Amino acid sequence: MPGNSSRRGAVRRRPSGNPTAGSGGRSRRRLKGRGPTPRAEDRPHHKAYKRAQKAQQKAQASGSRSRARSGDKPEWIVGRNPAVEAMRAGVPVTAVHLAERIDRDDRVREVVRRATERQVPLLEVTRHELDRITSGAVHQGIAVQVPPYDYADPADLLDDALDGDRPPLIVALDGVTDPRNLGAVIRSASAFGAHGVVVPERRSAAMSAAAWKASAGAALRVPVARAVNLTRTLKAYQKQGLFVVGLDASGTEDVADLAEDLAEPLVLVLGSEGKGLSRLVSETCDRLARIPMLDGTESLNASVAAGIALYEAARHRAV
Repeated sequence: MPGNSSRRGAVRRRPSGNPTAGSGGRSRRRLKGRGPTPRAEDRPHHKAYKRAQKAQQKAQASGSRSRARSGDKPEWIVGRNPAVEAMRAGVPVTAVHLAERIDRDDRVREVVRRATERQVPLLEVTRHELDRITSGAVHQGIAVQVPPYDYADPADLLDDALDGDRPPLIVALDGVTDPRNLGAVIRSASAFGAHGVVVPERRSAAMSAAAWKASAGAALRVPVARAVNLTRTLKAYQKQGLFVVGLDASGTEDVADLAEDLAEPLVLVLGSEGKGLSRLVSETCDRLARIPMLDGTESLNASVAAGIALYEAARHRAV
């Protein structure tokens, strides 16, 4: 009925859209498209994208493990006896963690006293936290943190030795994987006037907490260098005028008979107790010498052999 739309409660229906207006450019934008199709590796829901993400995560994890092997992570010395021995030896401790309500015997009191004298932070933590940071080791309520070791460069090690007032004397270790052996070698190197120790990056002991402890503080005085390739490092030393002597059971002469050579700029190379020197390192040495032993003894511990050879070198250099 005409006029019925004005009655109470009536609703006027309006047509959708705006027939009097244009598209406002919306159609042109739709025709423009979204640009070139992204690569499969860049589309989050594509299989190639997921494969690329997994490969990246794997590479990052591998890099983290590599950094951890090269000594970028701090070490922990756990237990009361090891902790007090480390403090006595002058190991560069950065923090001491003590469990809450720990039974403070003489060893704990000595660690606390020495840490206070050296201004080393003392942190009281829960036993659960100690279990976590020591990976569940038997810590007896105490853990001592040792910073990552700052390795020297083999070239810098030689430069410092050449600048000294004594002929260079360097110890190189080939395949020695026990950190306690490394620490003992450093201790002998310090006792007999060696300028430093060179170890390869791979298949070799690192300057861990165990090596620090075995060195009995000598690691503070004798630098340790890390070589990417031990054979190349030995050849570089030879070009600088150093004589390279390898200690090996297959040597043709006794180390005590190398009097003149031991008094010259020298590199003493020692291998592992089981395998000895590797083939390439053995071929690089200018001479192979042995330590005479009674029949029935196959080989000496690397640190023991280093001590004997370094004593001989020091004896001839003192003449």
